[in-house]
Amino acid sequence: MLLGPVLVLLLLGGAGPASAHAALASTDPADGTVLRRAPAHVTLTFSESVGLRDDSFRVLDPGGHRVHTGEAGRAGGRADTARVALPGELGEGTYTVAWRVVSADSHPVSGAFTFSVGKPSQATAPVDTGPTEDPLTAGLHKTARYLSYLAVALLVGTAAFVALCRPPDPAPLRRTLVAAWWTLLAATVALLVLRAPYEAGTGPSAALDPAALGDTLTTRPGVLLLVRLGLLVPAALYLVHAARTVRADRRGGRRTALTGAVGVVLAVGLALTWAAAEHASAGTQVPVAMTSSVLHLLATAVWLGGLAALLTTLRSARPAPDATTVARFSRTAFTAVTVLVVTGVYQSWRGLGSWQALTGTAYGRLLLAKVILVAVLLAAAAVSRRWTAALVTEPAAVREPARVPERVPQPAVGPPPEAPRPEAPRPEAPRPTHPSRASTGTGTGSVLRRGLYRSVLVEAVVAAVVLGVTTVLTATPPGRSAEEAARAAVPAGGVLPASVTTIPFEIGDSGSGTVQITLDPGRTGDNAVQAVVFGPDGSLAAVPELRLSFTLPDKQVGPIEADLRDRGGYWSANTVTLPLPGTWTMKATVRVSEIDQVSETRRIRVER
Repeated sequence: MLLGPVLVLLLLGGAGPASAHAALASTDPADGTVLRRAPAHVTLTFSESVGLRDDSFRVLDPGGHRVHTGEAGRAGGRADTARVALPGELGEGTYTVAWRVVSADSHPVSGAFTFSVGKPSQATAPVDTGPTEDPLTAGLHKTARYLSYLAVALLVGTAAFVALCRPPDPAPLRRTLVAAWWTLLAATVALLVLRAPYEAGTGPSAALDPAALGDTLTTRPGVLLLVRLGLLVPAALYLVHAARTVRADRRGGRRTALTGAVGVVLAVGLALTWAAAEHASAGTQVPVAMTSSVLHLLATAVWLGGLAALLTTLRSARPAPDATTVARFSRTAFTAVTVLVVTGVYQSWRGLGSWQALTGTAYGRLLLAKVILVAVLLAAAAVSRRWTAALVTEPAAVREPARVPERVPQPAVGPPPEAPRPEAPRPEAPRPTHPSRASTGTGTGSVLRRGLYRSVLVEAVVAAVVLGVTTVLTATPPGRSAEEAARAAVPAGGVLPASVTTIPFEIGDSGSGTVQITLDPGRTGDNAVQAVVFGPDGSLAAVPELRLSFTLPDKQVGPIEADLRDRGGYWSANTVTLPLPGTWTMKATVRVSEIDQVSETRRIRVER
């Protein structure tokens, strides 16, 4: 039960920033900028290194038509930048830049921003910024990822259970090992062919494109998947050799240390193909994070895969596993849980770093759900340990079956024996029922094994859910990255905002629109305000008037009016003074004609 308290103690420890999933740090031109002349390049700077695709940039003119651009490249050779050259004959109006890159942790990120040449377009055609994510491709990719996690847990965990716990009859576990190996092979192949459409945000039919698959094989995620496929070949040979070693050991042979060392090397190699493609591979402290990720995955496999192996052994093995086997797994599981706690705390701290991210980001909420599920898992494990302790301390006389004395025939000397008296029929011994049919003990042993079976079954079910949450968690931007992405909307002038709020509004038949308001730095004292109005089609919209006010109801402060001025494409106020921290009510009033206007409010948090 250490995970919760230790997480609370270490979650807010200070350190340098570590992130995964690249966040957009700045753009040149800045979002919403009105330029006198067309720029020669569009440059994006990210919080970490990114991979570029052939279609990383799509620049669209005011009419929604694609502008011919140069090939995507780097600015100054820096891996955390992306740049594309623009033609010199850009006309007047508002241009949309849609971008899509691949983070260092192998997950694609995308977005869009606008800039204007001369003056903003009064009315632009609806702009198609390109695909963001195809639901079917994303669903297939997530399913393959989950199956790969499940398969490696079963493969490594079952092999570790046989090697460390030495069940008396490992034969029922062979099917688990074979099924896990084939599942991991199929899931890895699926991830490899789905990689190209997953990065591009297109449908799964794009997986059939040989050129796209060839491009995938030259990227880091593709290479890692190939390495994983390559490791599965020696893993299969190792399992065959290990099975022969186990049979020889049961006949009185000895297991060699070399066999165990080879198994450890293969398990670490497989785990590295995940660590090098996930959150641990990006940000700071990469060597420590990679080591932690490998240990975390292996400990998960030893515990959760071992649970499945123990469950199979309790259900199918004959003879039933003795108390020594169960006790060995109990000690192994305790060690694995200790490793999980230490590495889990480190990874949680590295991904979050603040209380706000714990509840204010999708990553934090998923992490909370995982912590709760792990707590349930630990509670079930505590129950299993009690059943295990009872089974270990069970008297030997109870565990051993009662022996019926054999009748020794007497020599034929003396008078003939009397005719035997009819005996009352002996009641048949009760047949053990599932899952204790494999039990060699009497009633007490069967009850203990049945209780242990049920407890382990609960652990296995919860463990499957934990793996599902983990699969989603590894594909979710960490809290640090999510906070950086929230600051990625860069106002004119290139000043990074501290608070960005989007307020939708509707005016009868005129349609709907949104106002994007940036408050910089979003803290007490003087703040700069920038506001951009977007029309129903998502393009920049010109309005006759935009008013903004701030009220702090708890302290009866306000309303404080922001003196917004039309800057030709956006509205701004140089200074708005918010004297106190707290939850302020921001009211935006948009006038779209001489007689039509609408007011909407949003609550924003202002820190000291």
